[in-house]
Amino acid sequence: MSRARVIEELEQAYLKKEVPVFNIGDTIRVNTRIIEGEKERLQAFSGTVVAKKGTGLSETFTLYRNAYGSSMDRVFLLHSPRIASIEVVRPGKVRRAKLYYLRGRSGKGAKVREQYVAGEEGSAPAASAAEQK
Repeated sequence: MSRARVIEELEQAYLKKEVPVFNIGDTIRVNTRIIEGEKERLQAFSGTVVAKKGTGLSETFTLYRNAYGSSMDRVFLLHSPRIASIEVVRPGKVRRAKLYYLRGRSGKGAKVREQYVAGEEGSAPAASAAEQK
C-alpha cells in the first residue's frame, strides 16, 4: 500500500460527513466555536467566498468582508471541528475561480451579482414566469 493511500485512509476519520455546497462568489455565514476558558460560544463571520483550494482534510476557503471602513480576509479549514455551521446567505454569479480583485474595492465595484435559483420563492425568474400566465 502506498504512503499516500495510508494517509488518505487516516484522514477519512476526521472528514465531516455533511459538507454544505457553496461556490466562489457566494455570500456565506460561518459560525465558529470560540472557547474562552471553560465557556464555549458561537461567533458568526459572514463574507464573500473569494477562493477555495485544497482537497481532503486540508481543504480551505477564504472569505472577504468589508465592514465599517476596514477590510479583512479570513481563511477557514472546511473540515475543522471549530466550524459549527456554514449557511449560504446569497448565491453569487461570477466567471472567475478566484476573486482577489475585490480587495480594496468598495461600493458598486465590490458588488457580486446574485444568481437566481429556479424554484425558490422570491427569485426574479420564477416570479416573472408566474406573472406571464
